[in-house]
Amino acid sequence: MKEGPDIARIAALIGDPARANILTALMSGKALTATELATEAGVTPQTASAHLAKLGDGGLLRGRKQGRHRYFSLASDDVARVLEALMGLAAGAGHLRNRTGPRDTTLRDARVCYNHLAGSMGIVMFDALRDSGQITVTQETVELNPKGRALAQGFGIDIASLARQKSPLCRECLDWSERRSHLAGGLGRAYLARFEDLGWARRDAASRAVHFTNAGRAGFATFFGLSTDHRPSE
Repeated sequence: MKEGPDIARIAALIGDPARANILTALMSGKALTATELATEAGVTPQTASAHLAKLGDGGLLRGRKQGRHRYFSLASDDVARVLEALMGLAAGAGHLRNRTGPRDTTLRDARVCYNHLAGSMGIVMFDALRDSGQITVTQETVELNPKGRALAQGFGIDIASLARQKSPLCRECLDWSERRSHLAGGLGRAYLARFEDLGWARRDAASRAVHFTNAGRAGFATFFGLSTDHRPSE
């Protein structure tokens, strides 16, 4: 008996190459216009509009009008999690669209996964939080411990405000390039924002890459108790 959610419809929406490129472009967490997304997808603006309508009807995108432009973003964290998991599955199976190059190295080192830090630096942060007892990781949950709460607050993160939000405070997210976990949820989002506020890191306007300054890497290493600066993976 055919019951339950219709995953075939969602899979078909994501499976179209142009729509997949649109969704991947929005994994940076930034809202983009239809024109910008048409360029990302490699299609005409008219074709992009049709794709955007289908993605919106399918609950994967949300659009909002501001001034003369209409901006699109992923509908929720759930959509971002599904896309990140599919990227990991594709990478693990060898389904890569480009040969590895300098830009891929940058993305593997540090990048935005919707609204939190991913890549090898995100993994280092997750491991440091776990190994120092700031978070407890089980098969089902990630819990922030009193030590982690105190250190995050001392770093300038308002934990009480994050705890009042609907999204989870801490969540484990599988990193597609490394196939290991990095930190998502409100705390993951807050840490990335704090790195940017301190001038430790900046987002690349043309990609999902996050660039850490030398001072930022040193501060990152000191705060998370690393013996040496974290360097980009080769």
